[in-house]
Amino acid sequence: MCAAADLKGISVLTDEGSAGRGEPTELPVVIDTSRAHQARIYDYWLGGKDNFAVDREAAEQALAAYPGLRRGVRAQRAFLGNAVRYLAGTVGVRQFLDIGTGIPTASNTHEVAQAVDPQAHVVYVDNDPMVLAHARALLTGTRPGTTNYLDADLRDTEAVLTAAAALLDFREPIAVLMIGVLQLISDRDDPRAIVARLMEAVPSGSWLALFHPASDILADEIGEAARRVNVRSANTVTLRSRSEVEQFFDGLELLDPGLVQVHRWRPESAAPDMNDEVAGYAGLARKP
Repeated sequence: MCAAADLKGISVLTDEGSAGRGEPTELPVVIDTSRAHQARIYDYWLGGKDNFAVDREAAEQALAAYPGLRRGVRAQRAFLGNAVRYLAGTVGVRQFLDIGTGIPTASNTHEVAQAVDPQAHVVYVDNDPMVLAHARALLTGTRPGTTNYLDADLRDTEAVLTAAAALLDFREPIAVLMIGVLQLISDRDDPRAIVARLMEAVPSGSWLALFHPASDILADEIGEAARRVNVRSANTVTLRSRSEVEQFFDGLELLDPGLVQVHRWRPESAAPDMNDEVAGYAGLARKP
């Protein structure tokens, strides 16, 4: 079962009993249905049902401009699973900080990691009320003391790190997952500095897995899709070029095949069509 607490202004939903009674503590959730939200738009693109008419309208408008969006977000989800499976299985990482969780769907981070080791620890971070509303479902059935959810804003990096330390041991390697979240951080808020602070806080042997939509692949289509979402959404998207995305990995060692289009990163099944294009970059890197 889940319990709610508050740590430095951050709502923390854990997989342990509430006040020793085993009852979930209700957290206030106010969902704005007047404007589209990214988590719900992504849910629609992935075929989910946790979205509203305003989200579906924005999602369809974007698809009309760039029909490949749906394939792109599915490739993004596959990258998450591939990266976590590699980190937990091949590398032996047992701690994951998943920032920008999104609405739960199949093969969530804790499910993939804990299939390798049931004791793997996962902290989810998101600030979308709809995600908070689903956090209990996300944690249901997890081994007690292994999974937390933080209702927090990535831009308040120090508070996120402090809260995450309640479950994660920052003396041991941690995989920081930022799969489709940095495009929601404007240049004004200096996303490079945010990533740098996160990676400075984790020890040598930690990892960064990152996906970011591209500004320099199918630029007209993805640019128009982003514009259509931005005029309808409460949180706007900033597209970035390959060179801009690569800067997030400064000081880290990129794993082969490096920073590539997301569908070309270690595909599980058949090799991708190298002539095909998906407007998003993915990479996995180790902190020396």
